[in-house]
Amino acid sequence: MTSKKRVAYFYHEEVGNFYYGAGHPMKPHRIRMAHSLILNYGLYKKMEIYRPLLVNDEKMTMFHSDDYVHFLQSVTPDNVTDYNRELQRYNMDVDCPVFDGLFKFCQMYTGGSMGGARKLNQGNADICINWAGGLHHAKKSEASGFCYINDIVLAILELLNYHARVLYIDIDIHHGDGVEEAFYNTDRVMTASFHKYGEYFPGTGGVKDIGVNKGKKYSINFPLMDGIDDQSYQSIFKPIMKKIMETFAPGAVVLQCGADSLAGDRLGCFNLSLKGHAACVEYMKSFNVPLLILGGGGYTVRNVARCWANETGVP
Repeated sequence: MTSKKRVAYFYHEEVGNFYYGAGHPMKPHRIRMAHSLILNYGLYKKMEIYRPLLVNDEKMTMFHSDDYVHFLQSVTPDNVTDYNRELQRYNMDVDCPVFDGLFKFCQMYTGGSMGGARKLNQGNADICINWAGGLHHAKKSEASGFCYINDIVLAILELLNYHARVLYIDIDIHHGDGVEEAFYNTDRVMTASFHKYGEYFPGTGGVKDIGVNKGKKYSINFPLMDGIDDQSYQSIFKPIMKKIMETFAPGAVVLQCGADSLAGDRLGCFNLSLKGHAACVEYMKSFNVPLLILGGGGYTVRNVARCWANETGVP
């Protein structure tokens, strides 16, 4: 990590306490494990550490509908049976369960992403990292794919207050559908997603999905097959990102680093190594554009922790 780049790192000590439930693949504990590696390798000495502020419901409704946010605020495991109609309406099911402290968890991970965006806007950091963020499937009025509040969309809206154009890149194995959908008809945000496609959640992100109206040609999807390795991945990622950076010229970049694209992931089927995954982060850092780095998927917990600790320290 070069001394020229000022890095801000967001972490809340309670984030690892939240529990989706027995047998659920999403484990917030992985963020605490990554943090432990970051501490023990001494990476914290190279960064400014921040505890994210909890985002209030008003900020969440910059993107999400009032009734959906109010529902997330109100529902608990104790009163969940009173909300049967709402559970259906907001897609709260086995994938997106109601668990203890759900709304606080949303406030916490969103706080890191929005706090990072603000810090970049103020010019107080060149790179901001929030491994608890990156929950890219959440929609305006519904939960989806383990995601409830879309911290990425809210962070991008924050960045758009200061930047004419923002680029969003998604290297999670799943298509970044919630973010793409939010900005599908604007030319101020370009979304680029590299993902497994074909009978795979969420089922969107075909190569012909390019945006509509003013946003036409501002959504880029690169559907991939099982088993892609480092070399093949970099042979497409680098030339595409180089061209996008040249032509779109964003004022800020948001990079979602879902670790389920690593080899051996519990839910994934790609074959990337830690080095191959980190090469994407390293490459985007080389453009010297304000960069917000977020987490995302990743279900083999020990690999997720290694991945994100490693990417915290890439030069």
